Amino acid sequence: MCGRFTLTPIRVPFLAERFELGAEPALEPETLGRFNVCPTEPIAVATAGPGGERVAQTVRWGLVPPWARELGKGFQPINGRAESAADKRPFAPLMERADRHCLVLADGWYEWLKQERGGERIPFRYTVDGGEPFAFAGLWDVRRVGGEEVRSACILTTAANAVCAPVHDRMPVVLAGPEEEAAWLAGEADGVLAPLAAERTAAAPANPAVNKAGVEGAELLEPPAGPQQLTLGT
Repeated sequence: MCGRFTLTPIRVPFLAERFELGAEPALEPETLGRFNVCPTEPIAVATAGPGGERVAQTVRWGLVPPWARELGKGFQPINGRAESAADKRPFAPLMERADRHCLVLADGWYEWLKQERGGERIPFRYTVDGGEPFAFAGLWDVRRVGGEEVRSACILTTAANAVCAPVHDRMPVVLAGPEEEAAWLAGEADGVLAPLAAERTAAAPANPAVNKAGVEGAELLEPPAGPQQLTLGT
């Protein structure tokens, strides 16, 4: 599951080098320096261009299916199960096309722990390799809705690894590295959509203010000061 994520870096050259996006990628400022990316908001993705080069795009988070007549209405998934994506619409036609595979740029994601006796859900932020940028495996498409061309994407999910499982039984597909990212953009799926190794994943409590869409800022990465702080055993 992935309902919120982060892309906190703002340095375009740094991200361009990491994801091989060329000298002047079209990374929009509104997609960078983000601490609380929410569904329907613009996100930064990388796709394969016609010559094999990587192209940075800004798309809407929430895949708009072919039958959609209005944005925000009906089934417009932010996630898709990697295990069944090749067999179910609207994911299956996109799985078959390498040019509809994408890298969703990120450096963390959130999951929420539900307390047993009521109370506010407790957010945890997950990072990879000590906070380095990474890519979720995504699917994207372009549709015309109400006379407007809309580019949109979803993030594939898989079974949770040992670090993520205490909070949720699913986790986003974090591509393991540059080789897996290249393979995904080339249209390959076998072997690249597995759970990320637990030893590369870390979880830490986040600020409950992240529960509200539209709230932003670096303070969301830290829990508020208080006598009780939760940690997750692994």
